Amino acid sequence: MKPLTRITFDPQVMGGKPCIRGMRVTVGMIVGMIASGQTKESLLRLYPYLEAEDVDEALSYAAWRAEEIEVPVLSASP
Repeated sequence: MKPLTRITFDPQVMGGKPCIRGMRVTVGMIVGMIASGQTKESLLRLYPYLEAEDVDEALSYAAWRAEEIEVPVLSASP
């Protein structure tokens, strides 16, 4: 994974959650909006202070974190 330069952690900003460039925009907010059907382009229109690279890096970070943490999933078998 390439180095992440846009994801910041600061206990004084959003309780230390991973944020975009020190702003009060969390990785979780971006991922949640994408998951709910927003496109990168619509996010950039809604939040003009974000850049396309911010969204890309938030998604990369979230994907990396998802690989690092085991989440129990209910089995579909009876």
